[in-house]
Amino acid sequence: MDIKQRMQAVLRAEADAINAINVGADFVTAVEVMQRCQGKILTTGIGKAGHIAKKFAATLCSTATPADFIHPAEAAHGDLGLVGQNDVMIAFSTSGKSREVIEILEMSRHLGVTTIIGITSHPDSELRDYSDLVLDMGVIDEPCPIGLTPSASMAVMLAISDAIALALLEQKGITREDYGLRHHGGYLGKAARKN
Repeated sequence: MDIKQRMQAVLRAEADAINAINVGADFVTAVEVMQRCQGKILTTGIGKAGHIAKKFAATLCSTATPADFIHPAEAAHGDLGLVGQNDVMIAFSTSGKSREVIEILEMSRHLGVTTIIGITSHPDSELRDYSDLVLDMGVIDEPCPIGLTPSASMAVMLAISDAIALALLEQKGITREDYGLRHHGGYLGKAARKN
């Protein structure tokens, strides 16, 4: 396969994986739970999934939902102090088997987290057992020629997180002005101030 064909194959695989997401009842409930949250929205994940979780927290903040990312490894060394009662934890893990992610969920429950939302793919994901709501990514075939690099799975994870953030923004009635107050710099800040 030449370079152009490989790139087209990756793009098709990612688009197909996103289009295959089944937006079920737990997706709707997740947005409702986040809208009613009386504490903080916390996101977690490790590896590539951790980068998506961090980006999700940033998107929530800029769309008027305070959120923070907790690295699960750092949580074991004191960052778990951010977790409190009435918080909602959203955990990203394709396999749902990462020890660090499972451990932070166990400890967060003891600290009063009211709802754990898991975003995962594997049917035998341990993350499913710890989650009150599961946002199923579906079974994903990675287009990587050696079958290892997470690309389609990360595209799905990112798409799910964006869908949640924008649905939540709409449910909360966030305006351009609200957005501009939280994102006043750069091109987007200028665009938010235009009538």
